[in-house]
Amino acid sequence: MLLSLSDQSAEPLHGQISRQIRARILSGHLPDDTPLPSIRALARELRVSVITVLRAYEDLEREGVIHARRGKGFFVSPLSTGQKETLALERMVEAISPIITDALAQGLSPKKIRQTVDSLIEEKG
Repeated sequence: MLLSLSDQSAEPLHGQISRQIRARILSGHLPDDTPLPSIRALARELRVSVITVLRAYEDLEREGVIHARRGKGFFVSPLSTGQKETLALERMVEAISPIITDALAQGLSPKKIRQTVDSLIEEKG
């Protein structure tokens, strides 16, 4: 499982792992019931500690994105399209809320913020 980790990022390594796996699941690149690498195997592959991968898997399991099967490992949880969209929206709101709060505090109008977001969506979309 190719993941891109950076020691230079402010985001902790376990957060980078869980974010990238979550994105693959929510985008459909990892279908329902796909087995994930074992904690030890992924730790070896990424050259991180077993605890780092364990934390990432625990975060994803707590969110309901993956589940453990005793003696078998971790698997992608079956999620409906609506559930995937809800999870993605929750993550987006979490990420964007502080940015909007900061922009408003710096004096930007809601209209200007919307225009900027719309322009970014056009650029990225």
